[in-house]
Amino acid sequence: MKTIVYETLPPEALAIRMQVFVREQGFTDEEDEHDGSSIHLVLFDGETPVATCRTYLLDEETYLIGRVAVVKSRRGEHLGALVLSEAENEIRRRGGKAVVIHAQMQARDFYLKQGYAERGVFDLDQGCPHTWLDKRL
Repeated sequence: MKTIVYETLPPEALAIRMQVFVREQGFTDEEDEHDGSSIHLVLFDGETPVATCRTYLLDEETYLIGRVAVVKSRRGEHLGALVLSEAENEIRRRGGKAVVIHAQMQARDFYLKQGYAERGVFDLDQGCPHTWLDKRL
């Protein structure tokens, strides 16, 4: 496995996100204004992209991680945890001290297992229940 960090949204990341969030989960607004200012990570198994996420700076020491996605055929292999860890390492490398995540409620337990704490704030994003979590690095 290797992770490549991109300063612009690569087609591999967009393809994974479209498959997971649009075709599988039914979201409609996949690309947004944050894609242009985000750092995008893609996890490759050989030449095949298998997971992705993005992160961007919120303030001088806090980053938001989002769009964490793993291709369906590779779920259950801890690739989500791996790409999340790689994003945290990249954030540390850039001087970040904290991370926040706006996660789907169905993914809440995954982030809690990765050391995130729930803020107790719930809302809807495109009709899907979400929660806010954070973690000091």
